[in-house]
Amino acid sequence: MNTILVPVDFSEYSEYALEVAASIAKKQDAEIVVVHMMDLHDSFLTNDEKQEVFNAIQFMELTKRRFEKFLDKEFLKDVEVLQAVRNYKVFKELNDVAKEYEADLIVMGSHGASGFKEIFVGSNTEKVVRTSETPVLVIKNRIPDFSIKKAVFVTDFDQNTTEAYLNARDLFKLFNVEPKLLFVNVPEKFISTKEMEGLTNEFLKKANLDTPEFRKKIVYYDDYTLEKGIFNYCHSTRTDIIAIPTHGRKGIAHFFYGSVGEDVANHANIPVLTFKM
Repeated sequence: MNTILVPVDFSEYSEYALEVAASIAKKQDAEIVVVHMMDLHDSFLTNDEKQEVFNAIQFMELTKRRFEKFLDKEFLKDVEVLQAVRNYKVFKELNDVAKEYEADLIVMGSHGASGFKEIFVGSNTEKVVRTSETPVLVIKNRIPDFSIKKAVFVTDFDQNTTEAYLNARDLFKLFNVEPKLLFVNVPEKFISTKEMEGLTNEFLKKANLDTPEFRKKIVYYDDYTLEKGIFNYCHSTRTDIIAIPTHGRKGIAHFFYGSVGEDVANHANIPVLTFKM
């Protein structure tokens, strides 16, 4: 891993994300690019030229001062940090910034217990998750010494998610972790053991992972709803992170049979890592 992108709005949640990014950067010898989206309004941009230039300079000076204060953190010691400012109105354009800097990972903060819900209903974080071709790690609590020992990749064994899983597996290798494949069998989408085995066989065949050893990493979990199954399993096993495949056009909700994914992230107190299908 070479580059980690961290979008910031100078809030405490941005700081949570930055601290996690710093932990990862130190372990992976990576650099961090912090980017602030100024979101200048059209009314501002249509001012006469002199006023426009003056205001732009004022904005940049203010942002520079805020960056200096925001980046004055002990946890950033010995980490190379680059600064970027973009005048983007929507965070979905962060995907372009990630490509520009060839970022391997985006780390974003999200607001408290309700923040993850906003991810799925049109917030800036949701736009990043939905449109990003780069994996997105969403953090909502302060984690001073971020590490991953146990990870799960939530799957319904749809073969369209194979590439997302392989990408997740490659990323987790950087942390010396092999993620478990978690399949939650729920009443509304109930399938038999034979059907589960059939889906599993096809998935593993396509992923070229069909070995007895790998099959030990597959977990079949029964619960009343998908979100409860994910949460209950992760809580009982003290899992550190949940990895989820996302659909670029419809976002995470598409994968989760509708909108049930909202509750997963709402109730999860652990980081969520998304990979585009």
